[in-house]
Amino acid sequence: MLQESYDDFMNKRFEVVARKLSVSLDEVKSAYEEIRRLNPKPGEGYFDEKQNYIVPDLVVVRVDDEGGFAVYLNDGNTPNFHVNTAYKEMFLSGNTDKKVKEFVTRKLESARWFINAIHQRRATILRTMRAIVERQKEFFTKGREHLKPMILQDIAEDIGMDISTISRVTNGKYVQTEWGVFELKYFFSERMETSDGEEISTKVIKSRLQEIIDAENKSDPLSDQAIAEILANEGFPIARRTVQKYREQLGVPVKRLRREI
Repeated sequence: MLQESYDDFMNKRFEVVARKLSVSLDEVKSAYEEIRRLNPKPGEGYFDEKQNYIVPDLVVVRVDDEGGFAVYLNDGNTPNFHVNTAYKEMFLSGNTDKKVKEFVTRKLESARWFINAIHQRRATILRTMRAIVERQKEFFTKGREHLKPMILQDIAEDIGMDISTISRVTNGKYVQTEWGVFELKYFFSERMETSDGEEISTKVIKSRLQEIIDAENKSDPLSDQAIAEILANEGFPIARRTVQKYREQLGVPVKRLRREI
């Protein structure tokens, strides 16, 4: 199969493979299932479940049934920073050499700037997360299908900061919620208007698209046009090319490659 019909194998043209190799479709399917379980790159390394986890930077906790939430930094194991006492004493002592005192003064100023920057960054992350919770209250209350459209500019305006600052503090940061752990950039998405005139997040549409594909008949998968028609009937009027774009962003292959015999 791999040596003589590789292209047909990769494109799931199983009938062609069976005909070329003079075998039955069941034999082709059995061979295909065996091959797909193999690792073509066995030297990539290995990690177990204990190593494969994310420690969230923030935690959002529901505090009442009326939509109240508390936001915490998950930095309990992070030590507090302080200036070394010996350097403080050298700075305050009248017997310290002038050049040494100048050196210590520069280092103390640098240390204070560094410590203040850390505190400022923590405060900015908290303000940003609280603004996200305020805008995405339905998500935190009801679940991911209630995610609203939101862009970086929205949060920047809410807390009076530059959009580049919001981009930096949300980059690579994760939050633990009642519905799981999410990267902060998950909450930012484009917006689309439904047939009822309601604005929704494109992530909601992508989630529904994934559900449709997961539930399809694997022996006769849905085309992008068929998926677009299903979404349109559900109130999401998007074009076939948009379905294709979202499908590719989700890492879902084309209809032909989703087919199973």
